[in-house]
Amino acid sequence: MAEYRRITINDIPLLTDMRVRVLRASNLLDDDADMSEVEEQSRLYYEKALADDSHTAYLAFEGEKVVGAGGISYYRVMPTCDNDTGRKAYIMNMYTDPSYRRQGIALKMLDLLVKDAKERGVTHITLEATAAGRPLYEKYGFVPMEHEMILPEDR
Repeated sequence: MAEYRRITINDIPLLTDMRVRVLRASNLLDDDADMSEVEEQSRLYYEKALADDSHTAYLAFEGEKVVGAGGISYYRVMPTCDNDTGRKAYIMNMYTDPSYRRQGIALKMLDLLVKDAKERGVTHITLEATAAGRPLYEKYGFVPMEHEMILPEDR
């Protein structure tokens, strides 16, 4: 059974390694793809965000092996009618090692992150789902958003 641990600043090397692993898997990148800049920027992000409490991360361990990950970032926008505080949370970096999938690790990770947000009084929680992750998120209660758009970088 996996053990879940909330990450501290002392765990940034583990967390940064997992972030690169997640990005390689979700973007179907080879092991030789250069991720040095992403790794460095992730380290800098975690140093700041864990220090100012704008990010919570958990890792799942089977013994000493990291078998799962998840994080949630907190931010604020202008208040709206459906979010009068403007406080929001974005779940990211959800990952389970392929040999440990279908054991409830991602569900437990998701639940830890949602509980963290709700304990902070944040109820506007979003995420971006891969095709593989979508059934878990829908089962948990997440629904697709209809009104969001993005401007491509080349525009």
